[in-house]
Amino acid sequence: MGGLRKLAASFVVSGPCGVAVRDRLKHLTPQDERVLRAVGAHQGTLASRDLKTRCADGLEHSGDTWAARKRDLTGVSSSRIAGAITKATHDQWALARRCQAAHIQNLATGIKTLRHRLSLPVGEPGTKRAAGGYRSKNEWFRKSRRLAMLEARHAAAVAEWQAGRVRVVRGGKRLLNTRHHLTEARLTEGAWRERWEAERWFIAVDGESGKQFGNETIRVTPDGEVSIKLPVPLAHLANTRHGRYTLTATVAFAHRGQEWADRIEANRAVAYRIHLDVERGRWYLTASWQRPAVQTIPLETARARGMIGVDTNADHFAAYHLDQHGNPIGEPHRFPYDLSGTAGHRDAQIRHALTRLIHWARRVGVAAIGIEDLDFTPEKTREKHGRHKRFRQLISGMPTAKLKARLVSMAAEHGLSIVAVDPAYTSMWGGQHWQKPLTTPHRKMSRHDAAGIAIGRRALGHPIRRRTAPPPHDQSDRAGHRTAQAEPGNRGPEETRPPTTDRPPRGPSPSRKRKRGTSASNTVRDAPSTQQ
Repeated sequence: MGGLRKLAASFVVSGPCGVAVRDRLKHLTPQDERVLRAVGAHQGTLASRDLKTRCADGLEHSGDTWAARKRDLTGVSSSRIAGAITKATHDQWALARRCQAAHIQNLATGIKTLRHRLSLPVGEPGTKRAAGGYRSKNEWFRKSRRLAMLEARHAAAVAEWQAGRVRVVRGGKRLLNTRHHLTEARLTEGAWRERWEAERWFIAVDGESGKQFGNETIRVTPDGEVSIKLPVPLAHLANTRHGRYTLTATVAFAHRGQEWADRIEANRAVAYRIHLDVERGRWYLTASWQRPAVQTIPLETARARGMIGVDTNADHFAAYHLDQHGNPIGEPHRFPYDLSGTAGHRDAQIRHALTRLIHWARRVGVAAIGIEDLDFTPEKTREKHGRHKRFRQLISGMPTAKLKARLVSMAAEHGLSIVAVDPAYTSMWGGQHWQKPLTTPHRKMSRHDAAGIAIGRRALGHPIRRRTAPPPHDQSDRAGHRTAQAEPGNRGPEETRPPTTDRPPRGPSPSRKRKRGTSASNTVRDAPSTQQ
């Protein structure tokens, strides 16, 4: 077992701690849309200004600077809107810092790989665990130039990190770059400008427990009536008392509507966000609130009724049902999905596949689903996989973090727990120990199906191998009879070895008469030698 890395222990993933539901604001009047656009543009300008100030502070940020920024925003909006803007600014700045740290780590990984390969002779073969030298002098030279470029980028990124300087684009960097490629994006300048402005609007506020219906700025009544507390410069647009504007549209949350109604009737905090989908021309209201932390069940309880092991692939989930002893039950199940197309299409495909998986898990009666704790962050570099561009695109397109978060959230609603296991060697050992023994004329086992069994056994706490070595000097075996792995063609249980002496001869019984004599040999090779 030398050279294998140490496997991390399996654990039960913590349940979701928040909920978000959305509904469309239908039948808005032109006046309603003008008010929403004015509020979004005004508060979006304040958010951009506050983000610029926060980025300029860098590492010099403190509670006093935060309070000063909030006081400046309160005079042109309100104290609640100012609090929501400054909180969103801090969240965005913190996210940029985390992305900056990940970028530095990615550059350092690429530099390490390049230095290792450049130190090897040209044409040096690689191994499974480390890449070899480059194939030609030309490639070696080009990679040496790339190493110099990555080192310069790494030095610049580290300097910005130490200075607390981040680069943030309100509205998104991708949409900003689309401005230079309008023809490829099939957009006009006006259409792009409308999309850009809508992404930079800010119509959101956090909830407040104890206030009427859980929110004082954006208030939604149990009947679905929506009203907004207007900023001070836009107070003249109000159509009700206390500087509020009531929309003609009403909302009714079909999903978790009763839970939302119970919260607002008890005046518990609910956060709201209003945004415009420019492509569809529709306005949406999103409600979100926090939940108490869901207590995870002990790992032994999750294993009590068996497990479903799920192998995550680029186009399907390969799942297998195992009992509590780690024995496969029934046939393998596959839940396909398509990750091409738009982000909405990909998200819907993942959601539908997880729904089918969870429904099947409930039918078989398990309490938990075992899944790999995948993270391809250090595996996506050009330097690690070289020319394997399709493989890099494959692992980059797998939404592992989003998939696990959505699975945890959906499984919690059905009373299922998620057990995360170390993904090391699951495909290799599963294919080695389970693919061929379970393949029959009526069952086609793939490597992914066998990996699902390996994941399920690791989640149950069992070794992936089908048999383990006996203890030393076990009865008459003397540690030499049984092996750690059964032969591929032997699917039955292990039996005692027959004695080597006094073994009865095989064949028909002596009392039984032969109906046909033995035939003489027709070959010289089989005939007895006359010289003997």
